[in-house]
Amino acid sequence: MPTDRAPDNVVVLHRRFVKAVEWACSLHREQVRKGTGVPYATHLLAVAALVLDGGGNETEAIAALLHDAVEDSSVTRKQIRKRFGRKVERIVVGCTDVPTAKKSKGKKRTRGPGNWRERKVRSIEHLRDPETPEAVLRVRAADALSNARTTLADLRRYGPETWERFNAGAVDQLWYYRSLSIVLSARLPGLLSDELRVAVRELEELAGWWFDVGDPQAGGERVT
Repeated sequence: MPTDRAPDNVVVLHRRFVKAVEWACSLHREQVRKGTGVPYATHLLAVAALVLDGGGNETEAIAALLHDAVEDSSVTRKQIRKRFGRKVERIVVGCTDVPTAKKSKGKKRTRGPGNWRERKVRSIEHLRDPETPEAVLRVRAADALSNARTTLADLRRYGPETWERFNAGAVDQLWYYRSLSIVLSARLPGLLSDELRVAVRELEELAGWWFDVGDPQAGGERVT
């Protein structure tokens, strides 16, 4: 519940944040979450909320709203810098796992199954790099937590068929979530990494019962 007296470290959201919400919703207005009819903007709003819950500031929350803009829309990093400044641009670029150089205006980069593992390994190494700033770690942790919680809820509701929505199967997805959890727990201890660790453990436990039968995306082969 709101209180009359705010703590000294309160984060005040300004018109700048509202503009970022409007722009992010506009950029992703035709996109939905994989395998559903849910607007993709719900994920962006959730990530921004988690960033603020995890101690982030307004700049980081704006970057959270735009963390997929370079990958999944026609927006360039220059456009982000022009609207919201260099700090937001740097965080967004740090959260982007496709190349951002030489991107033509109006051209959207896509992520496909062919280079999934390569991108994820590169992403984990980037998070492990001591030069990667805390702001990037916080947005990435919030992004992973939002995705893990959504996948967990869908697994409870729809079962293992949920994994078929993604570019990689359950074994690879769980490897990635576990890797993120380990790296982020070491580099960004606190609420977000703690909650991510809990969500990953629940994902693994929920998936465990059918791992004895096989991964739906592996053609029914036994997972060992």
